[in-house]
Amino acid sequence: MTTPWGEVELARFPEDPRDRLRAWDASDAYLLRHLAAENVPLTGEVVVLGDRWGALVTALAEHRPTQVTDSFLGQEASRANLARAGVEPGAVQLLTTQDEPPERVDVLLVRVPKSLALLEDQLLRLAPAVHPGTVVIGTGMVKEIHTSTLQLFERILGPTRTSLAQQKARLIFCAPDPARERPANPWPHRYDLPAGVGAISGRPVVNHAGVFCADRLDIGTRFLLRHLPGPGPARVVDLGCGNGVVGTAVALADPAAEVLFVDESFQAVAAAEATYKANGVPGHAEFRVGDGLTGVAPDSVDLVLNNPPFHSHQATTDATARRMFTGARRALRAGGELLVIGNRHLGYHVTLKRVFGNCELVAGDPKFVLLRAVKKA
Repeated sequence: MTTPWGEVELARFPEDPRDRLRAWDASDAYLLRHLAAENVPLTGEVVVLGDRWGALVTALAEHRPTQVTDSFLGQEASRANLARAGVEPGAVQLLTTQDEPPERVDVLLVRVPKSLALLEDQLLRLAPAVHPGTVVIGTGMVKEIHTSTLQLFERILGPTRTSLAQQKARLIFCAPDPARERPANPWPHRYDLPAGVGAISGRPVVNHAGVFCADRLDIGTRFLLRHLPGPGPARVVDLGCGNGVVGTAVALADPAAEVLFVDESFQAVAAAEATYKANGVPGHAEFRVGDGLTGVAPDSVDLVLNNPPFHSHQATTDATARRMFTGARRALRAGGELLVIGNRHLGYHVTLKRVFGNCELVAGDPKFVLLRAVKKA
């Protein structure tokens, strides 16, 4: 990426030579051009919220910014990109959305996230640290910035306006008004599940901001819950766990099961742990933020349950699903099973046959299929 401070070499994480998706976009470049052209003072505590792959903090590393992200993969990409640029360790502080935010913010740069709820939660968490002199600039692609986005900045921080578009990207300018009465933070959100979804019917779910389907049970998970296998497997993984409904349902049905909840979202894993605890499950569980099943011992798992995402921000891709399936095969014991729920049109059966050498249709309806792949000895 070419910046006003020179070229920066960037990559996503994990690095894959087949991946043609860039680690930056026009909105990152637009923000950096604006900062240089307008001589925006990058002094004091500079906070970068939602930096997707570390493009912004890498370009601005000399100003020792703090990054706040919900993505483990994004944080690891940032760490690698900073090292690639020769930035000394510790020059950029890498925080998660679950960490305590800085006590003071002098410059707040916001890469607008896909989730309006996550933006709301994070602006409310950062608002007490913002003061009248804080420079607040947001950035995003035109299709990511809506009237509701601008209203959120205005409601929480102060008067807000936008720039003209450049290369389908736009900037957001917000003038903080600390006297403004801020709303209470509605996150995390809790609700009770409907009947007819197995052992977890009628039980509570806790969602942190940004977690998929925060206010209701999505239809894909509902379909999976109705077809979960009975008690038996000793070690089960809820892979891409989201709010942890599936893994908690397994634990409720079989308290002897050991359940591992895994997601690359810090918000999701926090929600999964909160959901599990809210249900008072007596069994054993582990909660891990990471890149799929990386770090899980080979041949150590009996059952993997997976509803893989098919978007990486605005891009549609099956790369995440492929990594999840490959990681599941490595982690499963011989005879262990992977159960995958997905939209019928995604064609996961093709990838599963390539990875496992087999794939069986367990159940289906006009929209979803539940597929089983078995690790052969």
